[in-house]
Amino acid sequence: MKLKYVSTQLSNAKRWVATVLLCMLVTVFAWQGFFSSNLVALADSSKNLVAAADLGDKVKEKVSNDTERAKDFVQDTKERVQKSAKSNANKVDQATDDETNFVGRKAKKDRDKVEAKADRDSARTEKAIDKTENAIKRTVDNIKDSLGG
Repeated sequence: MKLKYVSTQLSNAKRWVATVLLCMLVTVFAWQGFFSSNLVALADSSKNLVAAADLGDKVKEKVSNDTERAKDFVQDTKERVQKSAKSNANKVDQATDDETNFVGRKAKKDRDKVEAKADRDSARTEKAIDKTENAIKRTVDNIKDSLGG
């Protein structure tokens, strides 16, 4: 069983999700800095405030879409890892005819461990994605509130 392959895939998935989250945060902070540097000019113009509110709604919609795409990616990665683990266990099963064979039992135990770890990791990653989405939406709402009130 190629556990190194599985761990490499999980590592790549974690790295990709971290990169996506970092890019989203940088975008939000850059967007926030853009409006806070020009706050005095925006205070008098109700037309710009409406545009800022619309832009905030667009950002929240974009964050929701990106969150769903990231979650789909995490689920796809989890399913691929589990499929690989099952495939490897089946190959070992076919190679060993005896059910009491140590290697066959070990392969099944490893498969179960890999599947459980994939479930835990994907759940933890999705929770982090949700937290980031909520933080970004709160930031957008705070910006909209400070500009509108």
